[in-house]
Amino acid sequence: MSDKSTPVPRKEAEKPAKPRSGATEVDAFVRQARALAVGSKGEGRLILALDATMSRQPTWDLACRLQADMFDAVGKAGALQVQLVYFRGFDECRASKFVADTGALRDLMTGIECRGGHTQIRKVLAHALKETQRAKVNALVFIGDAMEEHIDDLAAKAGELGLHGTPVFLFQEGRDAGVETAFKEIARLSKGAWFRFDQSSAAMLAKLLSAVAIYATGGLKALEARGRAEDRLMIEHLRG
Repeated sequence: MSDKSTPVPRKEAEKPAKPRSGATEVDAFVRQARALAVGSKGEGRLILALDATMSRQPTWDLACRLQADMFDAVGKAGALQVQLVYFRGFDECRASKFVADTGALRDLMTGIECRGGHTQIRKVLAHALKETQRAKVNALVFIGDAMEEHIDDLAAKAGELGLHGTPVFLFQEGRDAGVETAFKEIARLSKGAWFRFDQSSAAMLAKLLSAVAIYATGGLKALEARGRAEDRLMIEHLRG
């Protein structure tokens, strides 16, 4: 996997209309993002992995906005190192460097365009395993809507991540039953958690990603100390 990503910029005429979330959801997200700038103690490393295949296009811009803005707030707190990983097209799977100033990641994410292709979740898990063997990765976040690989291959990598103390937090778009089964198994074996995500749940996604960021920087104790509803939900999933 390459350590550098050079996204193909979208032509102005080809840019799809961006989905709009309601004002209430945006306000809720802003409050959650700002809250990350305080109260996060310690340092952690987190990998944010995205499925950038064509089926993700309808919610891609919304997801990029939420994820990029949130981790930008975390980066300003200096408590979290974030690496972006994404796959798309024919056998394209790329990773950025770990950075604390996530402005560069935000720019990268907004420049990526979705392309047709099959899922490469195994590569993502293998990459996370390699990274955490080099230096501890506290959490892997994966957001996607499909799974077109052998579940046994994914399960093996997820189990190894669990043994290394790197839980996988999976956010599923859509309601495909097969995808849900696979994602839940990856979460179980890695000692992580599974959640559903769609355009109507932007505020909840922001809150749950906030909880993952807090966990990555301070573990269960940090979640317990902050004590918000999303933190309690995350603790419940992690201990389930």
